Amino acid sequence: MTYTTITFSIENQVAEIQLNRPDAANAMNLELMKEFAEVALKCDESEEVRAVLISGAGKMFSAGGDLQSFASEGDNLAPLLKDMTMYLHAAISRLSRMDAPLVVAANGMCAGAGLSLAAAGDMVIAGESAGFVMAYTAAGLSPDGSSTYFLPRRIGDRRTRELMLTNRRLSAAEALEWGLVNKVVPDTDLMEEARKLASQLASGPTKAYGQVKALLTASLENGLETQMELEARGIAAMSHTDDAKEGIDAFLNKRKPAFKGK
Repeated sequence: MTYTTITFSIENQVAEIQLNRPDAANAMNLELMKEFAEVALKCDESEEVRAVLISGAGKMFSAGGDLQSFASEGDNLAPLLKDMTMYLHAAISRLSRMDAPLVVAANGMCAGAGLSLAAAGDMVIAGESAGFVMAYTAAGLSPDGSSTYFLPRRIGDRRTRELMLTNRRLSAAEALEWGLVNKVVPDTDLMEEARKLASQLASGPTKAYGQVKALLTASLENGLETQMELEARGIAAMSHTDDAKEGIDAFLNKRKPAFKGK
């Protein structure tokens, strides 16, 4: 299928989603949100997809919500925002809860919902010129796109409040220091490094990755005993997978495992 605001492909078990409104700083309008939700669903449902890579076309990852389209709605902005967040939140939910890891390649500015999307990634690689800013309250708005969930978990409550209340802009180096990103690389190397990481994850034990994601998502909401019970049930469930059998055999026979994601 042809999309107008994103590009989407699956190759070697890696799904690549690129926000593709470079002339508008990849700002998120209703059309982009609908297309993003559609491809997220495809990633979630496809057994072929074992890692997902998200990037932005052009010089910026995303400027966040399309304020120009917001202004054109006048007094009808609230219904538009509810419509847009319905698609955005459905996409992030599916990408966060699917087994396949989500890699984000942060190029240029990640603002508003662009930062929210980056924070939702399981692994984030940033180019040296990347910047991160919430920007919502600068427009008299409050955050969306999962940022009030993921940011406190990634960088802590105090730093999250600072970003959201003061709209402080973080450089790529600061984002690395704060734990918002995993790695910073030269801009020219960003996509190569991100694709290398996505490919590495796509060759791993996909169901075990999914179990890791689920356990970590639940960890701050459960007590110790509840979380340990989930761990016990999780590792027992993983023992039934083909990848667990392969991984154990490979370890015992001192060879590299060949995981199939099953």
